[in-house]
Amino acid sequence: MRRLAVAVLVAGSMAARAQGPSAAACSGLKTAHFADTTITSADLVPAGQFPVPPEAQEAMKQGAKLLPTLCRVVAEIKPTPDSDIKMELWMPNQWNGRFHGEGNGGFAGEIYYQNMSASVKSGYASAGTDTGHAANFLDASWAKGHPEKIADFGYRAIHLMTERSKELVAAYYGKPAKKSYFAACSDGGREALMEAQRFPADYDGILAGAPAYNWTALVTTGLKNSQALLAKPESYIPASKLRAISAAALAACDGKSGDGVSDGILAEPDKCKFKPETLLCKAGDSDSCLTAPQLKALETIYAGTVTKDGTEIYPGYVMGGEADAGGWAPWIVGAKPGQSLMYGFATGYFGDMVYPGRAFDFKTASIDQSYADAQQVTAKNLNATDPNLKPFFARGGKLVLYHGWSDAAITPLGTIDYYKKVVAATGSDSVKLYMVPGMDHCSGGPGADSFVWPNHGSDDPKKDAYLALQNWVEGGSAPREIVATKYAGGPESSDVEMTRPICPYPEVAKYKGTGDTKVAESFACSAK
Repeated sequence: MRRLAVAVLVAGSMAARAQGPSAAACSGLKTAHFADTTITSADLVPAGQFPVPPEAQEAMKQGAKLLPTLCRVVAEIKPTPDSDIKMELWMPNQWNGRFHGEGNGGFAGEIYYQNMSASVKSGYASAGTDTGHAANFLDASWAKGHPEKIADFGYRAIHLMTERSKELVAAYYGKPAKKSYFAACSDGGREALMEAQRFPADYDGILAGAPAYNWTALVTTGLKNSQALLAKPESYIPASKLRAISAAALAACDGKSGDGVSDGILAEPDKCKFKPETLLCKAGDSDSCLTAPQLKALETIYAGTVTKDGTEIYPGYVMGGEADAGGWAPWIVGAKPGQSLMYGFATGYFGDMVYPGRAFDFKTASIDQSYADAQQVTAKNLNATDPNLKPFFARGGKLVLYHGWSDAAITPLGTIDYYKKVVAATGSDSVKLYMVPGMDHCSGGPGADSFVWPNHGSDDPKKDAYLALQNWVEGGSAPREIVATKYAGGPESSDVEMTRPICPYPEVAKYKGTGDTKVAESFACSAK
């Protein structure tokens, strides 16, 4: 029956669109009937007149005025009685024939209008979802007592958004999208891998940045690190000491391996041999050294999370980017004790998802028991750890992973581990990994961090990972090095500070020995 309903809708929409996409064709989508789905509105929005919701005012700023004429579909999906998945689909009149799914971050809770805006301005039909709840990205209170909402957040909402969007795209334009893509970072990277693993027919190309794919182990690590920092007042490392930690790591490792230059950026921080004990205070406490309890906490953060039987469930954090503005200060230590994002995610996750309705004391919680409970209660819905992507690759699917080496939110070592497991499990060359020196979580940091579409309007796949993926999917060769850019004034600036190639793992961009070290042409990707 659903196929018949879609066929009738497509035929009716094609008739209404004899002269091209129109208000009638768009409003006609209100009559669409899909399982568990209600179309709440479908309206043609003239160019520059998009009504920005209050929650997206800051994110979109002036961007709404640049949006093209588009058909905006707002829908609700309720696969279970306790589900309430909000989604939007925007379809520009000047369509490039492709569909682009947008991901989320943190605990989700909102539609990323800014990402949808960038997509439709470049001609893509674009969809986003709140994944089934409305909340701040750090708020997990919606999950307490609502296991179906956890499933919606974990995997179901993105899949259903994708299914409904592709059906509506076919209805509006009179033909299906020729290719479909998904690109997102952080929790969105986890969503991306969940799509490749569970729903290999949803997308043709997937770009997954800094994926929080091993959710239960990641947040258990946040619990372990919070305990190390906060169990005793004297263990806490204030943000004022991060500069000394980073400086010591860079002094020990910068220029001694990897890229061959001393520039405050570690190309291979996993090979850094910095010994934290060299920071032990010898003549009283100060911001230039660490006390013995602080040193113990630091070593715990660098170390992997290990159960009592010696099994490592999650690798540790790497050295070199501790003092970055988007590094350890917001993510690991916080402005004050108990104010870090890591602490917020750990206490919210365990309090609202793993132990809802039960008292949870993070200071005394057993790491082994907490991890075991997390695995039992939420792993099936939240973890995207399956390396067997053969069904996705067999369809011609391509996966590009990327991760900043200075990421303080999600250790880059985990993404390397997953990449290796995919290669081992599939024997496929349909996956590429790019490790980005000096980049923080998804962006930022001292390294060249601009290389993911939309990249300052770049239409060059040699400078943009998303376009490189698109070319790969649509008949081009596999991507090689991608030139990343660092803008002096941030991502909104046009003032280029440096360019640097990022290389397919395990290759590293090495200085050729001559030329400006701030110019990509002075480097070459090398496996040695």
